[in-house]
Amino acid sequence: MLKKKIAVIFGGCSPEYEVSLNSAVSVVENLNGDLYEVVLVGITKEGNWFRYFGGTEDIKNDTWHLDKDCRPVVFSPDRNSSALIEFCENRFVTTQIDVVFPVLHGKNGEDGTVQGLLELAGIPFVGCDTLSSSLCMDKDIAHKIAQTAGVRVPPSITAMKYAGIEEIIKKTETLRYPLFVKPARAGSSFGITRAGKQEELYEAVREAFKHDSKIVIEEGIEGFEVGCAILGNDELIIGEVDEIELQQGFFDYNEKYTLASSKIHMPARIDLRTAERIRETALKLYKALCCKGFARVDMFLTPAGNIVFNEINTIPGFTAHSRYPKMLGGIGMSFGEILDRLISLAQKD
Repeated sequence: MLKKKIAVIFGGCSPEYEVSLNSAVSVVENLNGDLYEVVLVGITKEGNWFRYFGGTEDIKNDTWHLDKDCRPVVFSPDRNSSALIEFCENRFVTTQIDVVFPVLHGKNGEDGTVQGLLELAGIPFVGCDTLSSSLCMDKDIAHKIAQTAGVRVPPSITAMKYAGIEEIIKKTETLRYPLFVKPARAGSSFGITRAGKQEELYEAVREAFKHDSKIVIEEGIEGFEVGCAILGNDELIIGEVDEIELQQGFFDYNEKYTLASSKIHMPARIDLRTAERIRETALKLYKALCCKGFARVDMFLTPAGNIVFNEINTIPGFTAHSRYPKMLGGIGMSFGEILDRLISLAQKD
């Protein structure tokens, strides 16, 4: 049986470049070598695309792009070819690709940009399509759709960079502190600040605008964060619900990747009925935002038992220690089985 060629894309012109490298290493190391031939496509921080022929150690160390054998690449725009084109000194080489596995986080990878490129090229790829990726990346639009689907969202306001800061601050007068100021289209909590009073809001707004031209300012939700891992297109598999226990502050970039003062409980420390309500809400959100392939749905559970939508990650962290594979592991799926299912779903689409 011929091995399927899987192009794993990693890196990216994104603040989450390093996160992508770690996720990609786990994906590559867990793909079944008897079934798949991996073709590595790295994107530098500057946005240059290369085919990389080396091992995962140099990806971990972020020295992969220094490999002298790296070749500039593009995906062929010919929908009939499904090919990766490598540019050598005075010629080009094409490699047929069966499925692309984008292991990219945040801007220029998880937001529909790469998905649009692959859709135009007619190459099957793992995960949500252009529309869903774009909708989920925009916290303002995602929350509006969630509300329409009957799911609670935090009270909030949205502001654009061209608006004056005094005008933005005035719009928040209907909201209760503490407030969270967020770039509308960024991941891994980049640019998010907790403001406990109005005096702190000015700098928080300035910080958020460093990351995006559109920001969301929302009320903090009392309670704790829970998550659901969902896998599938039509027939959906949902993992165990997990719970983030915070000792202080909020689940920012540092906490997400160090767990310095927080813990993740999987399964969550909640009763079975509450866990089922959380799963039902996650499925409703997954469908409302047109997700397919896989996604992690993050919500808050309040002391009164209310479920409030936070966000959907269409390419969640994918290391062996990440929340998504751990939640599916809670129902008996191995990392390798998850990858096999995702590749199979991409080919059936």
